Amino acid sequence: MSKLKIIITGANGQLGRELAEWTTDTADIIGFGRDELDITNLPACRNLFTLHRPDVVIHCAAYTAVDKAESEPDEAFRVNGAATRNVAVAAREVGAKLCYISTDYVFDGTSAAPYNEYDQTNPQTVYGKSKLAGEQAVLTLHDRFFIVRSSWVYGKYGNNFVKTMLKMAGERDQLKVVADQIGSPTYTHDLVAFLLELVHTDYYGIYHASNSGSCSWYDFAKAIFEDSATDIQVEPCTTADFPRPAPRPAYSVMEHSAIRSNGLNVLRPWREALNHFLKDSE
Repeated sequence: MSKLKIIITGANGQLGRELAEWTTDTADIIGFGRDELDITNLPACRNLFTLHRPDVVIHCAAYTAVDKAESEPDEAFRVNGAATRNVAVAAREVGAKLCYISTDYVFDGTSAAPYNEYDQTNPQTVYGKSKLAGEQAVLTLHDRFFIVRSSWVYGKYGNNFVKTMLKMAGERDQLKVVADQIGSPTYTHDLVAFLLELVHTDYYGIYHASNSGSCSWYDFAKAIFEDSATDIQVEPCTTADFPRPAPRPAYSVMEHSAIRSNGLNVLRPWREALNHFLKDSE
């Protein structure tokens, strides 16, 4: 089997960098950060893809400042909506498959059961609406695509909840963490392995990819401290105790039915993944 040529957008971000630095025998991966590719510029996308002729584009670049998006809706839609259109158009023109990374924020968080891939979307934030606009651009402008929604992402690059908790543990004796938001943590290492498995197939469509199982942010924090042998007192609190500009989904656990029905590998349990990350970052 010949190697796939894969282009990563947003290669300096948390997920993009993990992808760009991944080594595999089955693909040549080239990452482009914001300085090398302005995704908001359609001619720039066309020129780069024409030059490199990728087989696959994994589109990780995004506007991800959830709270800031509430006061910058135009910028969020420009990057997550219009720029995704540019990437979709340019990828389709060179015959590349497209994999778009989306989010649990496309749902409203009111479900009592895990969201499957075809549940009604109903984003409650500018960020969620702009990411859904990106999904719709991919659906309408490309014919061979994967839309992969993930949640609570953390890994070795960039800032994330796990790093924040460990940093705060070094600065104080006790912490309050929200206990009434439930979701599924996702380790970038496991997500990358899944994405690379997926793009080698022709099983196009929408996927939910997160580590298996679910927890609250409070449970997640407790697990981080227990598994890293960090001594700190953690108290549960409510979302109402920490008002934010953008409302957080109360429940955003995702069902992995598309992964299972296509015979792909389900991501391992979240606690096992957390342990791998903590050992890896020692």
